[in-house]
Amino acid sequence: MTGSAPASASGPAGDAAAWGELLAASYREIGERAMRDLPIYNDALGVEAVGFRPFNGTIVGIMVTPWFLNVAMPAGAVTPATSGATVRMRFPAGDIEFTLSEVARIGRIASCSLFSPMFQVADMDAARATAEAALAELMLPADSEETVRRREPATSPIDRRNFLRGALTERLE
Repeated sequence: MTGSAPASASGPAGDAAAWGELLAASYREIGERAMRDLPIYNDALGVEAVGFRPFNGTIVGIMVTPWFLNVAMPAGAVTPATSGATVRMRFPAGDIEFTLSEVARIGRIASCSLFSPMFQVADMDAARATAEAALAELMLPADSEETVRRREPATSPIDRRNFLRGALTERLE
């Protein structure tokens, strides 16, 4: 199998989900064969492809494993002639740097590590929720109203006069 998306009767979204499932199957095999006995393996987690979808002529989604949570995509569509170890890809949230690698039965992929190891993730529900939130953030334009609102300070700036008088109107807790 190469890094191209498999054909599917359900169209591009089905192709993306199918590619994500093929990638998940490869990571399940890697987990059983090479990762399970390593100290970075979180036994409370499994392998799951989350939110794989078409994006700018390729496929993107989040791969959850007991040892990492990565943004993943086939490398062929974004780096057909690149021989380097990394590639930058533009997303609505901004440019993201991906590491290129080979995965058995899939071929060349591009991935961006979000979490590794996964010890702070209690269970698959938490891992899935984190993956879905990360993908939503990745697809949120950097200049969107929501993003701008999030960047605003949670508290109002401290008034210098009140600070010097010792009479702060807001206390940080």
